[in-house]
Amino acid sequence: MPRDVLFVLYDDLQSLDLTGPLEVFAGANRGKPGTYRITTASLDGRTVRASSGLRLTPDTALADAPPPHTLVIPGGYGSRRIDPGIVAWLRQAGPRAERLVSVCTGVIPLARAGLLDGRRATTHWAYGDQLAADHPDIDVDLEPIYIRDGRIATSAGVTSGIDLALALVEEDLGRETALTIARHLVVFLRRPGNQTQFSAQLAAQTALREPLRDVQHWITEHPGADLSVEALAERARLSPRHFARAFREETGMTPGRYVARVRLEAARRQLEDSSDSIEQIARACGYGAPEAMRRAFVKTLGSAPAEYRRRFTAAD
Repeated sequence: MPRDVLFVLYDDLQSLDLTGPLEVFAGANRGKPGTYRITTASLDGRTVRASSGLRLTPDTALADAPPPHTLVIPGGYGSRRIDPGIVAWLRQAGPRAERLVSVCTGVIPLARAGLLDGRRATTHWAYGDQLAADHPDIDVDLEPIYIRDGRIATSAGVTSGIDLALALVEEDLGRETALTIARHLVVFLRRPGNQTQFSAQLAAQTALREPLRDVQHWITEHPGADLSVEALAERARLSPRHFARAFREETGMTPGRYVARVRLEAARRQLEDSSDSIEQIARACGYGAPEAMRRAFVKTLGSAPAEYRRRFTAAD
C-alpha cells in the first residue's frame, strides 16, 4: 500500500525546498513503483507563486487531500506571513500524520500551530534566533542540518531538505535505495543529521584585509601545518595579540575556533573519500594523535571517526 506524502503549497515558498524533497520521493517511485503517492495541495487548491516567480499548480485543496503518512511543509519568505487558514489546518491535520516534516523556515507554520512545543527543532541559521524568541517552548538547535524528534523532523536551509528526505527514504526502503536516488540526483548520501550547518568558510566572514584573507586560505589548504596563533601571526606579519584581535573582528570567530572547524572538515572529507587509516588522517589534519581527533568528532558530530566512516561513507 503506498504511503501518502503531502506537500503544502503557499505563495512565496522557496521552490527548491519543495522540489528537492519531492524529487527524492519521486525517485523512490521510479525504483520501486507505487511506494509513495505524492500530492501537492494549497489552502484552496489554487495556483501559487514561488518566491522565484515560478507558478505551481497544486493537485488539490488541503481540505480534500488524502490523510498523509508524511506531511511536508517547505520554507520560504511566505512562511513568515502564511495564511492563518493553513496554520489552522496544520493544527488539525498535523497530529494525525505519521511523520511531520519541515524544510528550512517551514518550521514556522508548524510552530505557530503548536506542533513543536516541547520538541527539539532546527531551521535555517538566519532565522533561528527569531524562532526561539517567538516560541520559547521549542528547543531550537541551529547546529544540525536536520533533527528527528520522534515523528517530527525539521531541517535547516534549502538543500538540507534533500538530506532529510533521503534519510526518510532510507528508513522506509533501505540504504541501497536511498543511495541509488542520491547518485541519480548527483548528491552525496553522506551528511548525517548532526553534521553542522556551519562550515568554517560559511560560518566565518571573509576578512577584509588581504593578509588576514591569505591566512584564512592558508589554514584551509594546510590543516596539518603549525596553525598556532604565533605561527599565523607571523604569516600575517602582525604581533600575535594584534593578529588574534584583528582576526576575530574581521571574521567573527577566534583563530583557534576557525582552525578547529577547518581541521574537522578536512578530517571528515578524508574519512569519506580516502582509505587512509584514522591515525594517518589525524596526523594529516593537524590533530597529532587519533585521540584528539576522536574527541573533536564526538563533541561536534556525536560519533567517533571510525563510526562516522562506517555509517556515512557510501559503498562503491
